[in-house]
Amino acid sequence: MTTMTTSTLPSVDTLRERARDALTAIGWRGDLGAPGGPGLQASTPITGDVLFSVAESTTDQADAAIAEAAQAFSVWRSTPAPVRGALVARLGELLVAHKAELATLVTLEAGKITSEALGEVQEMIDVCQFAVGLSRQLYGRTIASERPGHRLMENWHPLGVVGVITAFNFPVAVWAWNTAVALVCGDTVVWKPSELTPLTALACQALIERAAADVGAPREVSRLIQGGREIGERLVDDPRVALLSATGSVRMGQQVGPRVAQRFGKVLLELGGNNAAIVTPSADLDLAVRAIVFSAAGTAGQRCTTLRRLIVHSSIADEVVSRIVDAYRQLPIGDPGTDGTLVGPLIHAAAYRDMVRALEQAGAEGGEVFGGERQDVGDESAYYVAPAVVRMPAQTDVVHAETFAPILYVMTYDDLDEAIAMNNAVPQGLSSSIFTLDMREAERFLAADGSDCGIANVNIGTSGAEIGGAFGGEKQTGGGRESGSDSWKAYMRRATNTVNYSTELPLAQGVHFG
Repeated sequence: MTTMTTSTLPSVDTLRERARDALTAIGWRGDLGAPGGPGLQASTPITGDVLFSVAESTTDQADAAIAEAAQAFSVWRSTPAPVRGALVARLGELLVAHKAELATLVTLEAGKITSEALGEVQEMIDVCQFAVGLSRQLYGRTIASERPGHRLMENWHPLGVVGVITAFNFPVAVWAWNTAVALVCGDTVVWKPSELTPLTALACQALIERAAADVGAPREVSRLIQGGREIGERLVDDPRVALLSATGSVRMGQQVGPRVAQRFGKVLLELGGNNAAIVTPSADLDLAVRAIVFSAAGTAGQRCTTLRRLIVHSSIADEVVSRIVDAYRQLPIGDPGTDGTLVGPLIHAAAYRDMVRALEQAGAEGGEVFGGERQDVGDESAYYVAPAVVRMPAQTDVVHAETFAPILYVMTYDDLDEAIAMNNAVPQGLSSSIFTLDMREAERFLAADGSDCGIANVNIGTSGAEIGGAFGGEKQTGGGRESGSDSWKAYMRRATNTVNYSTELPLAQGVHFG
């Protein structure tokens, strides 16, 4: 499959200058080490080069950050919620002012095209606005008591320190989802970002510290620790961390969940996705193909909500596949910072190797592969690939496994119940969609015995969720919910209160004692 590529990439010196300029404009005033120096290596998938070395937290520093956040919680939990909202409002204002600079860092470290990087920062701004409104809506409830002269009610109180572990593919938005909501709920935050995106983390920490200083909030309400697995484990195992919100692989969640549960902490897990879309004979194919191409190829297939499985009615399968392959040929692949580029690089060599292995396995399991070739962009240190379409005879082993790369497996169906069963037949349960103009088909897909995913859409793709709806999924996706709706309840504890304002002492359920 012939694809469009852009072979010219900026020099590593240019990329370093962009990173320094962005951090300076945002207000970060630390030191960056030379490539190869001690600490984390801040790399860019655009060229595959290391830009800087960034100081890595020691375990003692991680423990100290948790202790600082725990101490700040004792003050922050008693701060009125609307006052807490002022901190998040100020963070949102700073994000608006520095949207371009932060998006530049996202492009440099995660390889997202400019519009997607700007969109990720906009998500941060949106969730700040959502959380500010929430700061005046942390409602409890009054419940009818069976006892005269009694009032029964529920209140919600701050939970404690929230540990946040994020992945490389949304290096700033997921931190903001958690942090904005946690802060207005009265919690404090300790963040361990992906070791692949340390520069964006430094920028976010500079912004939250500026916001705290501007509104007079404790500086320690949000702390940053940088490092690998050992540093993340400090959050997993520390009993002072009341809630651990972790985004990553299913394997990571399988390890983290039991360890937090063993100390009776709470977890909010956002793990893998193996998302499917059903295309019915009544679908608007022009709309469907546009949605499919973005969902499958956007972010070079490196979203948890990326479309990985396409379940198409057999009567239209040839046409749909032909349209997608034609659209893929027109996708400009190259430097994500260049206007017009639609597909940037894979994050690193391991991602490319995983994609190659998956395509080889798909071929061995009877798949017909279109695309997937490595592109002649940059040198051997950067990994640009053409998105792949693979027609599969059935949902084989490779289809059931999530590969974090732009591979779209296509299967056919004849009956809608069969298609829904195929949608639900994988271990993951994050996002799903159906393309149909038939109301009955749409409602069947959304019913209790329809899609088993946390997100089920009609006539839009599987990716691109708004912050107003709770984000998350079921089964091996972890069951967590972040961002909108009533997800704030995960960041608080519930207390049931009974007030007796009578002179009598009746017992519930008609019990008599004495």
